[in-house]
Amino acid sequence: MSGGVPRHYVTRCILVWTLLSALAGCALFSGPKPPPVAQQPAPAPEPEPEPPAAPASEASAPLPAPPKPREVPEVHKAPPRPHYRRTPPHHEPPPEIPPPPAPVKPAPIIETRLLSSTDTRSLLDARVQRPDGKVIGRAIDMFVDQDGRPVEMMVNLSGFMGIGDRKVRFPWSAFKFSSTPKKAITLDLPRGLPPAAEATKKKGMAWSADERDGTSLLRLIDATVERGDGSRVGRVTDVIIDTHATPQAAVLDVGSLIRERRRIAADWSALRVVRKSDGLVVQTDMTQAQVDAAPSYEPDQPVHAVSPAKPPARPAAASAASSR
Repeated sequence: MSGGVPRHYVTRCILVWTLLSALAGCALFSGPKPPPVAQQPAPAPEPEPEPPAAPASEASAPLPAPPKPREVPEVHKAPPRPHYRRTPPHHEPPPEIPPPPAPVKPAPIIETRLLSSTDTRSLLDARVQRPDGKVIGRAIDMFVDQDGRPVEMMVNLSGFMGIGDRKVRFPWSAFKFSSTPKKAITLDLPRGLPPAAEATKKKGMAWSADERDGTSLLRLIDATVERGDGSRVGRVTDVIIDTHATPQAAVLDVGSLIRERRRIAADWSALRVVRKSDGLVVQTDMTQAQVDAAPSYEPDQPVHAVSPAKPPARPAAASAASSR
């Protein structure tokens, strides 16, 4: 080549460089190892040089005050938020409800009167005796006038062993009612004179039951008691008389076909005698409710005479207003 490096020159340079590199590598791997490096002791620390002495003027001067610690700025916390309690809505108090009134006890519909067992007795089947104590018969009925006053008593005069019995009416005033334990009724007749002879001897003293005047007197036993409207109340089965010959109560049988048969003692004041076209009848103002509320009559138990309860008294102001 003209004007440049010849090719064979370049080839030689490369070969030389390659050979040198190979030799250098062999010497590196096959050469002696260097001796180990012995551990050298650490050098002693050099003393710290003392600071130069300060001049006398500086020694007498006061030491400077240590620097104040850096003030940490105070962190102001935000005040707590006020807690506002919600005002409850205003509600009107409920109106006061008055307590319920006390239950009104219903007024009684009947009045009862206890009759003394020592001063009263039943009339029906009571023993009738003479003043000397001899029993002559049994009381079986009584007759009252239009005012309800007893006028006569009917006595069943005993015969011999039931033969010759006779029903005779005697004036009520001829009898005395005793309070003895036997409670006999005494017929005041002359001593030793039989009642039948007395009946024929004294006009008006006694007469046969068939000769009575049915229009002026009412035979009480078995008489029907009714109300003013004609409804039936019961039937008289007995009369309670006191020792003064005064009727106190009439025993009524108030049973019927649809009601239980029982007896009650109706107060004598609760009865009245009324004249009708067919004669005298007994009436009362007791309602059926009052009859049902009446205690039952038992012959051997205390007698409670029943009458309708009186209406409550009206206030004076109400009565004055109604009068206007």
